[in-house]
Amino acid sequence: MGPTEEFEQEARRCGYRRIAGIDEAGRGPLAGPVVAAAVILPFRCRLAGVDDSKQLTEAERDRLYAVILEKAVGVGIGSADAHEIDSLNILEATRLAMRRALDNLAPAPDYLLTDAVTLPAVTVPGRPIIKGDALSLSIAAASIIAKVTRDRLMAAYHEAFPQYNFLSHKGYGTVEHLQRLARYGPCAIHRRTFAPVRESNLRAKQGGVRVTGPSV
Repeated sequence: MGPTEEFEQEARRCGYRRIAGIDEAGRGPLAGPVVAAAVILPFRCRLAGVDDSKQLTEAERDRLYAVILEKAVGVGIGSADAHEIDSLNILEATRLAMRRALDNLAPAPDYLLTDAVTLPAVTVPGRPIIKGDALSLSIAAASIIAKVTRDRLMAAYHEAFPQYNFLSHKGYGTVEHLQRLARYGPCAIHRRTFAPVRESNLRAKQGGVRVTGPSV
């Protein structure tokens, strides 16, 4: 069936009007930022094909990204980089990225729908929804914006660090990425608190492999 406006309509029945769906992309990778998006859609918005971004092809996400930007009342994007992820932990860095997305969202929302994550530091009322990106239209839209934004950032990082082939795996722990990580050691955008990167960093130092970028 795909995501619907059921949760948005419930919030409207309670008197809220600017309902933002929030989601992130990039909690699992070994490299790169975690990116969050916040999207306010108009009442009775029709977005054919919108779904959890993980269920869509890259071409479908790119097409819907443009449609969402055109139709949305507002879109905000925020991120937390690898250093912040290492300093805070991935959950708190995700919350930071979401708060930054809200800071960049205009108009300001009066209600939030999030994909499971709670935001204790945010005073705007809201509701976390388990598997929200598959159930709520605005969260699904946010998941697409976040995913496309992050993929494009990783394509730019590929230009800076071509030896890791970020263009292909986007920083996730694929066999290819692990092999290249073992060969070259971590670079500046690797998350050094994540076990495979931490172990690779240690081996690189012990074996005299040049580590690309600052080490922790």
